[in-house]
Amino acid sequence: MTATHERPLAGIKVLDLTRVLAGPFAARMLCDLGADVVKVEPPEGDVTRHFGLRRGQQTGYFVQQNVGKRDVCIDLNKPGGRDLVRLMADQADIVMENFRPGIMAKFGLSYEELSANHPELIMLSISGFGQEGPESGRAAYAGILHAESGWLHRQGRSAKAAPADSQLSVADTTSGMHGLIGVFAALRVRDATGVGQHVDIAMADALAVVDDYAHYAIDGMENAPHGGGEVWDGPEGPLIIMGDFKWVWKCANERLGVEDPTPPGADVKTKVKLRREAWEAHVATFKTQAEFIAALDKANLAWGAIKTPMEALESPTFAHRQSLVEVDDRQGGTRRVFQSPYRMSKSTSEVRGVAPLRGEHNSEVMADWLDLPTDEIEGLVGDGVLLTED
Repeated sequence: MTATHERPLAGIKVLDLTRVLAGPFAARMLCDLGADVVKVEPPEGDVTRHFGLRRGQQTGYFVQQNVGKRDVCIDLNKPGGRDLVRLMADQADIVMENFRPGIMAKFGLSYEELSANHPELIMLSISGFGQEGPESGRAAYAGILHAESGWLHRQGRSAKAAPADSQLSVADTTSGMHGLIGVFAALRVRDATGVGQHVDIAMADALAVVDDYAHYAIDGMENAPHGGGEVWDGPEGPLIIMGDFKWVWKCANERLGVEDPTPPGADVKTKVKLRREAWEAHVATFKTQAEFIAALDKANLAWGAIKTPMEALESPTFAHRQSLVEVDDRQGGTRRVFQSPYRMSKSTSEVRGVAPLRGEHNSEVMADWLDLPTDEIEGLVGDGVLLTED
């Protein structure tokens, strides 16, 4: 894509105090959009440096969520570390954190304290249950929110099995995306008024508001009807066909000519049983998946192949949109990451550079953001305030 404008967030400085997924994901999207995102890691590093396939000093999980950022490693348990972060916050447009509520205040880095000296500051805080309230102090991981939102209960019912957590951290990524929307809204207000604000995102809220089946519970229905589609065995592997079986049968009967085997006066249970058997027998007549898919298209039934994660990466859509890009793996080779999902006609959003090593940009960022001289930076290193990868 040829851009006629620079990256939309060029010139915006983001101090990224987040870890694991919800916050790092949101910060990476800001980075792809052009912001200067500086990730602040503790001495032990982000825990995701231990998640996924390791190549040298980098793991796949960390690379995916932190590619393109700069990195400083600061010990907040030292008074000099807290002072340094406060100085950096004074230079930032946005501070992002996803600690348990109260932790930022413990270090003297709450929104109230930081904004007192910098009223234009926007802070994004992502937590499980909000910054205040009866459950604000609880530990919150995606699975906990999946369970307490009602989502896992519904998944167990639809699968006719005990609930099992998803391998997709929906609560994390959803709260990260809503955090981005809140930040963009706050940036617009700041541009108009010159005043920043605190954006408080609760994962519980973020997951609830995107739940398109919650309206059944809100309206007093104990059990929501099974939605989505059903998986059927095709001649060369399973496919999901969207819609309940009543719709699938109607299309099969009217558009594909599958005869109705039910006798006059049959009850609903018998009709469903016999029609399902007739549909399964019809599916078994196809010799290839291509023939089966052609019939589904003729019947105007929407379908999707059940792909393995590796097969999904070979999607023709991903290839066309260049959704996967190669980045330096810091070991003389490359590894793949997903490209920014934003495609704009007059601006650029894309992966920018590699995933950082812990503390890799200590000196560079201290000079860029704070204009610190070399001897002062060396003093911070000597005092154990700034650290680098071992």
